[in-house]
Amino acid sequence: MNIEQKIQLLKPHAPLLFGNLMGIEKEGLRVSRKGGLSQAPHPKALGCALTHPNITTDFSESLLELVTPPLPDAKSVLNFLQDTQYYLYQRLPKDQNFWPASMPCVIRGETYIPIAQYGSSNQAKMKSVYRQGLANRYGSVMQTIAGIHFNYSFSQAFIEKIGQLPLGLQSQDEAYMALTRNVVRYGWIVPYLFGASPAVCKSFLKGYHQHSLVEFNESTLYEPYATSLRMGDIGYQNLREDEAGVKANYNSLDHYVHSLKSGMSTSCSEYEQIGVQKNGQYQQLNTNILQIENEYYASVRPKPLVESEKKPLDSLSDNGIAYVELRSLDVNPAMSMGIDEAQIHFLEVFLLFCLLKDSPAICTREQFEIDSNDHLVAHEGRRPNLRLKHQSKQVSIAELGEDISAQMQHCAALFGAKHMADVGEISRRFKNPELTPSAQTLSRMKDKNQGFFDDTNAFAKQYRRQFLAGNINQTHFDYLDAQALKSCKRQRQIEASDTMSFEQYLAQYFQQI
Repeated sequence: MNIEQKIQLLKPHAPLLFGNLMGIEKEGLRVSRKGGLSQAPHPKALGCALTHPNITTDFSESLLELVTPPLPDAKSVLNFLQDTQYYLYQRLPKDQNFWPASMPCVIRGETYIPIAQYGSSNQAKMKSVYRQGLANRYGSVMQTIAGIHFNYSFSQAFIEKIGQLPLGLQSQDEAYMALTRNVVRYGWIVPYLFGASPAVCKSFLKGYHQHSLVEFNESTLYEPYATSLRMGDIGYQNLREDEAGVKANYNSLDHYVHSLKSGMSTSCSEYEQIGVQKNGQYQQLNTNILQIENEYYASVRPKPLVESEKKPLDSLSDNGIAYVELRSLDVNPAMSMGIDEAQIHFLEVFLLFCLLKDSPAICTREQFEIDSNDHLVAHEGRRPNLRLKHQSKQVSIAELGEDISAQMQHCAALFGAKHMADVGEISRRFKNPELTPSAQTLSRMKDKNQGFFDDTNAFAKQYRRQFLAGNINQTHFDYLDAQALKSCKRQRQIEASDTMSFEQYLAQYFQQI
């Protein structure tokens, strides 16, 4: 049964899609007004990063993460994110700004990237030691790259209806795993259509001996046809894990969980040389290929609703998949929130397409094709006449993209006219690569004779003025002020409840893997 036939079966049930939920996690660096990475700790006015539901930190103390709750539509999500950014700009110290791009500002070196701190509890120490491990394994500079994660779940009623119809998807877990396999297959279209990181500040690659970038000007390196260097070789892609033999297996939920647990229970000789402790200081959580499951970078992850006392993979095994997390989105510096409504509508339709498109198991040969396509699109996606591998054949990006977008249009019809229009408009980029954010970024830099830093910093200053001058949502400000207080109270409670040493805490945490 093809996509068009499946859509015909689902048309009477299209209203069930309006119970879908979505959320955004947006990362961005705190930078000094001069453009360097802020060395100041996480601002107290923003609450405590360990327990705040909406404003936290990622790898670095300077890498903020803004998190929306699950909401029913693009407008609601963007309004929440926008109000949170208003709050952020109002609460940031006057000498700091929020960097609006995926690739970082000027980086002075590894020692100038402060690892995130979360307090004195065992839970907090584990988060910081994990990050120390990332620094020792891959270098801290790589960890300053920011992105947008798009979380999405179909309504329970829609998933149940799919199971009742002759679509070959019997259970919720089967449906979401089929979706993730197709995101892996067709995921190259995300960096092609939305990638906005074709250039980097030279400071990012200082001491990086192997790369394919060329000089744009005295401060900037780039690749002429790149779409998303963040998703390429210089991004956080776990190349060492691949060489060590770990690859997430999406062919079933059991396969997925087992493949990651294998990486978490297999020691790596290279990481054994780092050691767990050095002069009494923790260097990493353990010497395994993966310290914890989050270390495995993936463009998409099946996610559970995590119970506080359970590890994420255990929740996934016990409770099943609740939603998927799409992780391959660049922050677009030309948009004040890094993403817009049309892009979200496109992603919704893309995920529905991935759910409904036939999704056989991924074999080794196909995985090789997928990896090759992902690399080519990240580094050369806009190269004229570039061809990708599809079912052992070489096919042009324009031809493949047109085929996918035609099938997506059938899916978009279930959402309505606005989604159809947005899919149609964005799909024009397949035939017209100059319309992509990556091409527009390089064109803007050339027209203004500006390197990456000056181009992005101009947006950073513009957005600071815009968000400080705009009308604030007082209700949202009151909510975030309350969350800041609650988060610090909760952190103090966690710290007071610790009853064992950190060594015992780690041993207990890892004993069941």
